[in-house]
Amino acid sequence: MESIPDALHESLMTRFVFGPFCVVPGKRLLTRNGVAVEIGGRALDLLIALLEQPGRVLSKYDLIEKVWPDSVVAEGSLRFHMTGLRRILGDGEEHARYIATQVGVGYAFVAPLERQLSGVQPTPTETGHLRAACSLPPRAKLIGRETDLQLVVDHLQQPRLFTLVGPGGVGKTSLAIEVAHRIAAQGYERVCFVDLAQVEDSTLVPSALARSLEIAVQAEDPMFVLLAHLREQRLMLVIDNCEHLIDAVSTLLEQISDSAPDVGILATSREPLRVRGEYVHWLNPLEFPREPRHLSTQELLAFAAIKLFVERASSSNAALLLEADGGQMIADICQRLEGMALPIELAAMRVASHGLKATHALLGERFSLGWSGRRTAVPRHQTLRSMLDWSYDLLSAPERLALERLSVFVGPFSQEAASQVVAESQSEGPAVAAILDDLVCKGLVTVDHSDSTDSYRLLEMTRAYAREKLAARGDAEVNSLAFRHAAYYMDLLGHPGNSPDEFFRNFARLASQLGNVRSALEWSFGPHGDPGLALPLAAASAPLFLHFSLLVECRTWCARAVELLELGYYGTSTEMELQAALGLVLMFTQGNSEAAEKALLRALDIAVALADHGSQLRLLGRLQIFYERIGDFPSSLAWAEQAAVVGNLLNQPAAIAIASSLTGISHHLLGDQRLARQELERSLRNSLPSHPSHTIYYGFDHRNRTGLALARSLWLQGFPDQARHWAELIEAEASALQHPVTYCIAMVWILCIYIWTGDLEKAAASLERFSAVAETNALGPYIAAAHGLRAAIAIRAEQPGDAVPLLEESLARLRGMRYELLTTSFEIALAEGLILGGQYANALVLVDGTIDHCRQSGDAFALPELLRIKAGILKEIDGENVQAITALLEASIALSRDQGAWAWELRTSMDLARLWLEQGRAEQAKALLGACREQVSEGFDTLDLRRLENLWQSLRITQG
Repeated sequence: MESIPDALHESLMTRFVFGPFCVVPGKRLLTRNGVAVEIGGRALDLLIALLEQPGRVLSKYDLIEKVWPDSVVAEGSLRFHMTGLRRILGDGEEHARYIATQVGVGYAFVAPLERQLSGVQPTPTETGHLRAACSLPPRAKLIGRETDLQLVVDHLQQPRLFTLVGPGGVGKTSLAIEVAHRIAAQGYERVCFVDLAQVEDSTLVPSALARSLEIAVQAEDPMFVLLAHLREQRLMLVIDNCEHLIDAVSTLLEQISDSAPDVGILATSREPLRVRGEYVHWLNPLEFPREPRHLSTQELLAFAAIKLFVERASSSNAALLLEADGGQMIADICQRLEGMALPIELAAMRVASHGLKATHALLGERFSLGWSGRRTAVPRHQTLRSMLDWSYDLLSAPERLALERLSVFVGPFSQEAASQVVAESQSEGPAVAAILDDLVCKGLVTVDHSDSTDSYRLLEMTRAYAREKLAARGDAEVNSLAFRHAAYYMDLLGHPGNSPDEFFRNFARLASQLGNVRSALEWSFGPHGDPGLALPLAAASAPLFLHFSLLVECRTWCARAVELLELGYYGTSTEMELQAALGLVLMFTQGNSEAAEKALLRALDIAVALADHGSQLRLLGRLQIFYERIGDFPSSLAWAEQAAVVGNLLNQPAAIAIASSLTGISHHLLGDQRLARQELERSLRNSLPSHPSHTIYYGFDHRNRTGLALARSLWLQGFPDQARHWAELIEAEASALQHPVTYCIAMVWILCIYIWTGDLEKAAASLERFSAVAETNALGPYIAAAHGLRAAIAIRAEQPGDAVPLLEESLARLRGMRYELLTTSFEIALAEGLILGGQYANALVLVDGTIDHCRQSGDAFALPELLRIKAGILKEIDGENVQAITALLEASIALSRDQGAWAWELRTSMDLARLWLEQGRAEQAKALLGACREQVSEGFDTLDLRRLENLWQSLRITQG
């Protein structure tokens, strides 16, 4: 065997001694008073570098080169590790000074130092100081608890009584064990771990503690002997699981704190000990993603709960491969388990044996309380049920009953809700409130700080356990509780307020109560429910579902409630709200069906009978848009004019604004752009800025629709820049409202403007956002419209591809839902697509049919453009029939001027000028184009005006 070189041998045997510390570089060991100190590798390397040249200032660059020889490291890393090293050494505490800083240069070791070449001191595991520390439970890899760990360790640098508090399974024991190991290396003479889980008799607590400390107790009073031994010692007691013996433990630990000031105590409990001098740290669940859908796998792994899950699953099965979508499934599991460490570990262990998809599916069907964990875990940690049994058995009979009844709540609930629902009578309410506080202290009910009103909740695993216990009491108990729960939420929802702003504020506060409302509805309409409660509850909850744009859900409950009207609700305000909501949601989710029309008309009849003018205006707005969407524009105007009458009766600016908006939109679609602009600008003068309160109250945003119609009228009148300004402004406002229906209404019209102006890149980007919102919210008519708009953009770009069949499919779907508002625009795009493909005969048939439909329905705003397109088709089919072509173009121009639609007039004028050029009538063509150019005041970059300029320049070149 080769001998070790002398220099290397000396290096291995060298040790540096200073103050209470000893550094053994060869074994990479730092001890304090013979006890191993936990220190990071970089910090130890820095210390050794300084010790090798004591008294000399080593520059920052020298230290970085020694400690990070193969890496590029910023000075910030050096400062970070130097700060940690000083904290470990206690530099600056009690006048101790080890490392000096020369500002801007570097660092030097300045304490007295002894360099020894003798054999290395025994490692801490060979000394007698840590006899109790060596019996600590093994430490597990702690994930996501760095902040908690540092906080507890810092507090226990000086002896004091400190309690870790939290619900079962949150990770108190794991944290306490890690703290014990850290503390064992930081100055206490001994660290003793005491697990009280197996102690059932409170009188045995002093004996159990003495036994753990290896104190022989032969006296009758073990406390006397225990305190006598502890009085002169500096040690740390880690006492786990105090909750079931809390009175005895509290008394004992208070006596120890008073009699043995150098004894530090770290206790774990599901409720505070509430003793003199106690410091409490509430241990929260691990962080997990609340909205994981849009996060990447790397972003998901940054959450402690997911990191713990993956680590435990991988360690339980080294060959485990997670599926491609595993990150989202793990995030969903951790969300269901609400960041609780023990349930996450149990689920991860099941994944190791059964796979992620199977575990995720089972957890989705029913919360499993019986999954097994480590065989070596204490019994109460081997399954969730055994853990919860432990807590449940510690409760008094009233506390058990209250916990079971609280399981009726889905998500957060207020103290008022708990008092009214859990209590069988009003007199029991105060007692329930007191029990609720006790259950919070015991970790079985958590305080939800995300909502100041609804501030309590049960963790899902606790709720599943409590519901099992509740079910065992029988159907009568369950149904009585469910009735009180449903009645409470009917009353809570039944007073939404008398104004849009009050309506919005009240329902905004109920965001966290959707789970409870759904649960109440499901029971009320269920086999054991109460129909007399179901109908008013559905009516009261409809505005809440509309508030959060849950249209499909609102439709379901309203449709079921309408079937129960015979219970005595015909002609009441309750029926009015049901029918109004049903008509609105049917219109936007399934199309403009007869059922939607019937519901809206019925709601209006009731509002008229009740002389409720505010509701009349709200419903007239919905009827105007309904008839607009089915393509019955004269009826749409009639409803708008009726709204104007009601608006004048109300004589409020907001009412006048809504009525003017409805009439302005109707005139725009009927083809009178001058009158439309006048009404729309009047509406805007009287309207308040868009706000979610008005949007939700009326079902969509009237100001938003006003701006959209104004933008279209401005473009038609020849003001494209102003039109684009309004379009961009309204799109931003619609997006900010976060109201899917209003946003989709806006985008249908805005996209048409972008297509008209030729802003096709902007149109494509806006279309993607519109399509995503429509798909996410299951808004059927708008999903169909998105396909048609995509095709229309391609045709406008003269790159039709498969746009023609896509448009035909979109039109068929829209007609199936009686959504005719876009029919004319889409048929114009379809005709242009057929022309690009040379299908002139088909295009002519289509345009003739569209012209007839527009004349019959009153949808006149696009008639000038249709006449222009027909002239172009005739020119391709029969170019010799100049008289007929010219007549169509001249009719288009005349109609454009009559409507005040200069944009259509411009397009037709350019076509007529081309026709005249082909006939050799250059001077007439030049005069016509010159007159058009003189009218242009803005929008020079739009597609039509670029074409005008190109035609003008080619005409000048032709004439020389």
